[in-house]
Amino acid sequence: MTADRSWFEAREAAIPKGRVRTRFAPSPTGYMHVGNLRTALYTYLIAKKMGGDFILRIEDTDQSRLVEGAVDLIYATLKKCGLQHDEGPDVGGPVGPYVQTERMELYGKYAELLVERGGAYYCFCEKENAHENAVSGGEIRKHECGCPHLPAEEVSRRLAAGEPFVIRQRIPREGSTTFTDLVFGTIEVPNDSLDDQILLKSDGLPTYNFANVVDDHLMGITHVVRGSEYLSSAPKYNLLYQSFGWEVPAYIHCSPVMRDAHNKMSKRHGDPSYEDLLSMGYLSEAVVNYVALLGWNPGGEREIYSLSELCEVFDISGLSKSPAIFDIDKLTYFNSEYIRAMSPEAFAAVAEPYIRSAVPNEDISAAKVAALLQQRTERLTDIPGKIGFFQTLPEYELNLFSNKKSKCTPEVALDMLLAVLPLFQTLPDWEQSTIHDALIAEAERLGVKNATLMWPLRIAVSGQQVTPGGAVEICHILGRYETLNRVSQAMSRLMTA
Repeated sequence: MTADRSWFEAREAAIPKGRVRTRFAPSPTGYMHVGNLRTALYTYLIAKKMGGDFILRIEDTDQSRLVEGAVDLIYATLKKCGLQHDEGPDVGGPVGPYVQTERMELYGKYAELLVERGGAYYCFCEKENAHENAVSGGEIRKHECGCPHLPAEEVSRRLAAGEPFVIRQRIPREGSTTFTDLVFGTIEVPNDSLDDQILLKSDGLPTYNFANVVDDHLMGITHVVRGSEYLSSAPKYNLLYQSFGWEVPAYIHCSPVMRDAHNKMSKRHGDPSYEDLLSMGYLSEAVVNYVALLGWNPGGEREIYSLSELCEVFDISGLSKSPAIFDIDKLTYFNSEYIRAMSPEAFAAVAEPYIRSAVPNEDISAAKVAALLQQRTERLTDIPGKIGFFQTLPEYELNLFSNKKSKCTPEVALDMLLAVLPLFQTLPDWEQSTIHDALIAEAERLGVKNATLMWPLRIAVSGQQVTPGGAVEICHILGRYETLNRVSQAMSRLMTA
């Protein structure tokens, strides 16, 4: 064996003990999909609810699938979502390194230790002769060869000769393996249904199934959160733990997030990633809140929770065995609730880039426009389409001035605007309250309903029947000069129609 007992003893002595420790261990293979985000969130909530540590580990042993920039995307996503890790590649910690390719020495030595303890064996089969979960006639063919039974002397000779090999897990052929999951309960699997999976490949790289067990143990992970697609691998993990004589962590397998009743969410089919949702105008806080409820029920009717509140109320017992269906309309509802609950200043800050994309004119106050939008916005990307008229008055048909409810026709509209123009020219100031009071008083003087005066003014200054805010707010934001200009244009068109 390449490492003496003291080396292993030093590794074991460094393992943190005495508190809950969870880990989020993504592969840097691209975007952060909703299922990944939910795993990270539940892992974080379990740690924080129990006063423990949340660890970030990057599992990059599958070098063929690495995507440049994916690690930075993981960091950025966790930060935006408020999921601050206590240990990780960028912040360090007592059991680093936290990137698997920086831990390569560990896997080879622990694989050899497992061989020594009888839980694994050297396999010298050529790749083309090894049936690695090959499919034949609709059934999975397990790897079968004589390598598990080679005499120790022959194994030593072939290793000394430099023959290529892999290390495989030695699965018992008799009996069954039982494991307990905190969501799905106790599950028993016949051992003869399990394959002698590869633990260490011929290039010395560990497989995912081996590296994550070694790392979870050495990092002192007490609770493992992952998708239910890994339920079938859990017996193999347990056998590894047993062979090493290690304590098995608590398992929490989460049912999948589905696009509909029959299909999982998939980027290939156009389903959004976390970054996509942000670009679609959803707030990160709303996404986190909604994702928390995809497969978890807090009990009661309440649905809106801040991250700190989720840390207090989250309980593993609320997790469901049933798949969760991602409903974009439900997320939109959550987003609108979050937008309306923001302070005016906070909303103005997040809305400003969207406002300026449609209204670059700095004379138009983004904060004043935001005040009109906050109670009328479901997604931030809705904003530009609602406010372009502030920048440029759109072309509009004169029949927009007709409105039965307001008792307005183009002829009535012209009369109203003829009254408004001199009124606006002589106002002592251009405050919203001043504009409002003057228009109400003018409607009373003319003997018409307020709406009869306000409707043609709205059309004249916006060119739209539906606007965020009414005529008074729009006039105030446009300013006196632009308002008078637009009213004059409308009057000229009505006079020559």
